[in-house]
This record gives sequence, C-alpha cells and structure tokens, in this order.
Amino acid sequence: MTSLNTYAPLAARILIGALFLIAGLGKLGDVAGFSGYLASGGLPAFLAWPSVIFEIVLGLALIAGFQTRIFALLGAAFCIVAAFLYHFNPADQMQMAMFLKNLAIAGGFILLASVGAGRFAVDKA
Repeated sequence: MTSLNTYAPLAARILIGALFLIAGLGKLGDVAGFSGYLASGGLPAFLAWPSVIFEIVLGLALIAGFQTRIFALLGAAFCIVAAFLYHFNPADQMQMAMFLKNLAIAGGFILLASVGAGRFAVDKA
C-alpha cells in the first residue's frame, strides 16, 4: 500500500496533466475555430487564448507537481464549467458521456487538491 500512496499522485498528475497539455497544444492549430466554439456555449470568443494558455500551463504545472493543490482546484472548476456549458444535453448520449467525463476529471482534480502533489514533485523540492 505504501507504493500506491507514493506513486499514485505522480501517476494521476501525469495522466491528467497530459490530457490538458495535449488538448491545449492541439487548440493552437485553430484558435479561431475554438473561439467560435466558445461563443456557441455563451462565453465571449476573446476567452479562447486565455483558455488555451490555461490548459497548457495547467498541464505543465500538474506534470511538474507545481502548486498542485491550487491548479487542481482551478482545473476542477474549469471542467465543471465546461461540462455544463458545452456538454449537458440529455438528448445526446455522446454529449452526456462527455459531460460525465468532465465531471469525473473534476473528481480527480478534487482528489489531487486533497492529497497534494505527492513525493515526486516540484512542490516537494
């Protein structure tokens, strides 16, 4: 059990961080398209660049274990807002799967906020 407690926060940080890092980097290829997507959910299009930068910084911070508790709480809020604005559509099974995925990731973030970065992190240096 000690090994699980030692390595689980690292694994969680890498897996969730990679998701956000790759998503943010992917959006760099079409920020204009992402702006339109943001507007379709009711958010101003000018938030596209801050959102992309946030996803990249969030991913890097998690992977490094930098300010993990703070970034985890911000990530949880980001996922919950995205879930309700862009994926809550009970008539569409795929959107509901995305909705639940975002809520599940928010749950992982809340757990990371609770336990912290773990042993292998910049926070511990």
